[in-house]
Amino acid sequence: MQSIDWIILIGTLLFIVSYGAWKTKGSKNVTDYIKGGSEAKWWTIGLSVMATQASAITFLSTPGQAFHSGMGFVQFYFGLPIAMVVICLVFIPIYHRLKVFTAYEYLETRFDLKTRTLAAILFLIQRGLAAGITIFAPAIILSAVLGWNLTMLNIIIGVLVIIYTVSGGTKAVSVTQKQQMAIIFAGMFTAFFIILSYLPDDITFTKALKIAGASGKMEVLDFSFNLENRYTFWSGIIGGTFLALSYFGTDQSQVQRYLSGKSIKEMQMGLIFNGLLKVPMQFFILLVGVMVFVFYQFNASPLHFNPQAAEKIKQTKYAEEFKKLEDKHKEIEVLKNAASLSYASVSEVDFVENLEIKKQIQKVNKLEQNNRAEAKELIEKAKLDVETNDKDYVFIHFILHHLPKGLIGLLLAVILSAAMSSTASELNALASTTAMDLYKRNVTVEKSGAHFVKASKWFTLGWGILAILVACFASLFDNLIQLVNIIGSIFYGNVLGIFLLAFFIKFVKSNAVFVAAIITQAIVVMGWWFDWMPYLWLNLFGCGLVMGIAILIQSIKKK
Repeated sequence: MQSIDWIILIGTLLFIVSYGAWKTKGSKNVTDYIKGGSEAKWWTIGLSVMATQASAITFLSTPGQAFHSGMGFVQFYFGLPIAMVVICLVFIPIYHRLKVFTAYEYLETRFDLKTRTLAAILFLIQRGLAAGITIFAPAIILSAVLGWNLTMLNIIIGVLVIIYTVSGGTKAVSVTQKQQMAIIFAGMFTAFFIILSYLPDDITFTKALKIAGASGKMEVLDFSFNLENRYTFWSGIIGGTFLALSYFGTDQSQVQRYLSGKSIKEMQMGLIFNGLLKVPMQFFILLVGVMVFVFYQFNASPLHFNPQAAEKIKQTKYAEEFKKLEDKHKEIEVLKNAASLSYASVSEVDFVENLEIKKQIQKVNKLEQNNRAEAKELIEKAKLDVETNDKDYVFIHFILHHLPKGLIGLLLAVILSAAMSSTASELNALASTTAMDLYKRNVTVEKSGAHFVKASKWFTLGWGILAILVACFASLFDNLIQLVNIIGSIFYGNVLGIFLLAFFIKFVKSNAVFVAAIITQAIVVMGWWFDWMPYLWLNLFGCGLVMGIAILIQSIKKK
């Protein structure tokens, strides 16, 4: 990194922190601090909701996911627009009418305190873990690629977020997220057009898509009912809808974003705006990853994208074997380059030649995949203390090795801004839930509004420190974006089922729901542990299970 990159990176982060703290200083009451004074307009809500979900994991993992597996991951988001409509019609009117500070307040109104407390605790567990991961995700990758100290990075990201989130609460989160989304969109669009400009002169965008398609990267829709496939049209529409309903309808980190709306109409418009823009946004980020794949059809790529892994194995007894795999990788790249150029130059009407070269591309890609898999196995065999799965390192490798000066700083600012925006929302929601659902509800002595604002700030600080500790002791999973969604899927279905019982099944009472929720959570954790189904289906499974058990218990009790 050059001096200009450091200036852009540090300047961007300091501007966000100082602007957020200055713009929102002096929240005197709970409504201002937790609900942002209920002044947010629809576009602020929409961008804030989007920024909360679009963590650094999105911009690190998603392009890497597309590089390896293609565009199919976009199906994960197909249920989101459906969920937005349901939340606008059902959830928002109830929350607005009751003037709640958190989603879980409603559960006490409908059931009782123990049900409210249980739902709040389930949220605190899963979101507390997720907050640590959203810090850890960019930190571990930047640490591996740039050589920065991992623990120090975790602390820096966490402290920057804590400063303005403690200072200004919900309004600080919403205000800074608008700036962060502007930086994110600017950075990703810039990266996309630069990738296209780096392709050979005769490779247009259309030809790039053709090459990607020949390699199986443009297969967006999978209508199969195969449960072995994590991402299909049906898992996205059904499982994705239930996950989105749970996340946007019952997760306080999202609910708090639209509870800050000026009116019920502003809240609904904000969510519809998110629903319309989210799928195209994810499609575009995946497309960036596919274009990175096309770029590496014509340019040298490392055998393993995690530089730490490649460096460490060269210091072991497996160094010679790894060197042979690297040499083979270079030979494959020559074949890959020639095949891609040939395929791009063939006329569309020449079906026979198109098919022949397409088969050649697929054969070369298979060789490359097998070679990379051998390298991964070798690194695992060496038992090095490094991450062998390099999906999350693909995009950052491209940024650091191929973007011009200045833009490296901008893209790193994108990644860290995304980490900060998502973490800020999570800390804000964790503190609000702790303050309002656990602390305030169980304080017997009357306290002033200023007291609960101060308590919320202390809880924000406490959750921030805990998130940093989780980040410092975390370990990388298969793919970071999947890890966050897996954690959510373990808890979300159960919580959503509780809310749906509250909304629609009026004869079910609190004790039946409470017992059903505990039983369901144990079964869902067991189902995940023993891999009964792809994790997206856990949302539907948990939701249906808690509703079925609660209805059964209530029916037996009634008889």
